[in-house]
Amino acid sequence: MAEERYRLLYDGACPVCRREVLWLHNRRPDAIAAVDIADADFDAAAYGLRPEQVDAALYGIRPDGSITVGMDSLREGYRQAGLGWLIGWTGHWPARPLFDACYRKFARNRMRIGRWLGREDDCGGRCGF
Repeated sequence: MAEERYRLLYDGACPVCRREVLWLHNRRPDAIAAVDIADADFDAAAYGLRPEQVDAALYGIRPDGSITVGMDSLREGYRQAGLGWLIGWTGHWPARPLFDACYRKFARNRMRIGRWLGREDDCGGRCGF
């Protein structure tokens, strides 16, 4: 049977990414599955992707198999969590190009940004789903 939840392929080694995805997952565990790409058992090929793709951006897999990338994955995650109104507006002109570019910059520098924000790399066992 196919997964009936929206799957977010997030980097569990990134403290900011981990906290946001955990927060979304905990709001609606019946709608959002969190898949840690930093897990030793993770296989990007199982999703038709390459490791360098999932390392470069947040990927989402809808129940119908369609794929979202970057800010589109966040927008869909928030929508699935019932919070689409918080960031849905970032998908429209003139905000979309700005927020999509900011996300790409964040994704490239996510570990450094996490450290700057004082986020610990170890979540003390609180990251499990």
